[in-house]
Amino acid sequence: MQRLLQTMNAKVNKTSGRATVSLQSNGIFVALVSRSAAGNPVIDRVFSHETFTGNSLTVLETMVQVEPLKKYRCSHLLNAGEYQLLTVDTPAVPQNERKEAMRWIVKDMLDFPAEDATIDILAIPLDKSGPIRSTSMFVVVARNSIISQRQKLFETAALELAAIDIPETAQRNISALLEPEGKALALLSLNADGGLMTITFAGELYLSRRMDITLVQLKQADLFQQAQLHEQITLELQRSLDHFYRQHHEMQLSKLVLAPMGQPGADLLVYLDRNLNSPVELLDMATIMDCSATPELLDADVQQKYFLTLGAALRIRST
Repeated sequence: MQRLLQTMNAKVNKTSGRATVSLQSNGIFVALVSRSAAGNPVIDRVFSHETFTGNSLTVLETMVQVEPLKKYRCSHLLNAGEYQLLTVDTPAVPQNERKEAMRWIVKDMLDFPAEDATIDILAIPLDKSGPIRSTSMFVVVARNSIISQRQKLFETAALELAAIDIPETAQRNISALLEPEGKALALLSLNADGGLMTITFAGELYLSRRMDITLVQLKQADLFQQAQLHEQITLELQRSLDHFYRQHHEMQLSKLVLAPMGQPGADLLVYLDRNLNSPVELLDMATIMDCSATPELLDADVQQKYFLTLGAALRIRST
């Protein structure tokens, strides 16, 4: 059984760039990103096959024939409903036994047998200047059947799958490019699956919260509904920020950044700026990534469409 998050195939020997393939409800989205020691990451290419009704394999095989996917280390991004992210206390066992110990710790939190789960873990660093307390870990859990299905999809399409990622780690990768030195950063994104807020510090994920509000809801809302949605988002954000302050009061949060959302993001920014007790900014991906080869990404709506796929393609670490 393979692991999530970790590199999965040691034989993969590609360019320094990464290709991430995301199977979403409205299509297949791909981002090709290269990184160098100096300068911003370069977006080499983004492309998609949207609103398809056919077989994912057929679409992916066609993409492989016309796009340079095989030149890149390939990763796959799971959707929100295809895994669970749990936070638990770190078990008092040797490090090499933690992952298997987690299987039994989380078994009562799952709606399927733990034996049928693919599990990986992600440490939440202990604040050296903070109070003494038990350390915690994120536990990522997905059904074996989903992981096997995706591995088979890539294998049949003649693509070597190097890693499987989740939205939280993809968003963490983007947040790491935005963090002021010595300060934490909150990042909120919205898409068809809902909202995702993360807080990172020194490139590490410390907090993750999901929201049920979708970008489609914001786009389709009238003025009254929009005000209600903005109020709900603000309340959930403030609760999450308060929780972070209680747990990590020694860290200073620099600001909240809104991921690209087009006009709904601009409207939300105005509301949050008036009602949230934290500085708020709207992200333009062109300020942290080189979009010279992909001018279409200068549009905020296109940035939103590829946001998490690009985040996963920024992977430079083993988790």
